[in-house]
Amino acid sequence: MGGSSNTNTNTRSGGGKDKHDETSPSFKEGERVLAYHGPLLYEAKVQKSENKEDEWRYHQMQKLIKRTPRLLEKERKSSESLFMSHFPSTLKKQLVDDWEFVTQLGKLVKLPRSPTVDDILKKYLEHRTKKDNKINDSYAEILKGLRCYFDKALPAMLLYKKERQQSTEEVKGDVSPSIIYGAEHLLRLFVKLPELLASVNMEEDALNKLQQKLLDILKFLQKNQSSFFLSAYDGGSKGTDGIKTK
Repeated sequence: MGGSSNTNTNTRSGGGKDKHDETSPSFKEGERVLAYHGPLLYEAKVQKSENKEDEWRYHQMQKLIKRTPRLLEKERKSSESLFMSHFPSTLKKQLVDDWEFVTQLGKLVKLPRSPTVDDILKKYLEHRTKKDNKINDSYAEILKGLRCYFDKALPAMLLYKKERQQSTEEVKGDVSPSIIYGAEHLLRLFVKLPELLASVNMEEDALNKLQQKLLDILKFLQKNQSSFFLSAYDGGSKGTDGIKTK
């Protein structure tokens, strides 16, 4: 919409004009209002008002401050469902096996992994560069973001309870989890991404394009599943007393 003189229905708290005062505009020039654009709601300022056929119309200035869109819950969920519906079935099984190894059998991924998350993301960028015959800056930026997301999300939401002590022992100081962990934990991040992206201030069209790129990375993981993922986990997890459990 920008700063043009588009006409919109605007609202404000307790808005609406009184029946006895229909000759006066409900909103004054320079007044801040809430304006709708499709399912989006944002703050704007009235630039000009005019009366056409006994109906007041308002032209708004460019959106103010930080745009705060609120997509309908329904639309976000459909976008998330679309992402998960395209999640490769073999990788879904990989997630189930991963859960069983750790939570049911008490086994852990031996760390550090090879290839690491960092290695895998670099391999994907090389793959993408070869495919596009050039370095794709948009993919490079997404991979950089994924690495950052992984490092931040691992201790908060990517570990099972039985893996926490191992993480404390392996990830020390300024060491990044992305150079310690591998495909198993990276795949867990992809399951969490729809939830994480739902809180990002992003247009629906841009979000859909991002998810298509993320699905392409998933396909790369699927294509290299046998070399990226462990077929079985070693060793048992340690209890709080440091003794391995069976």
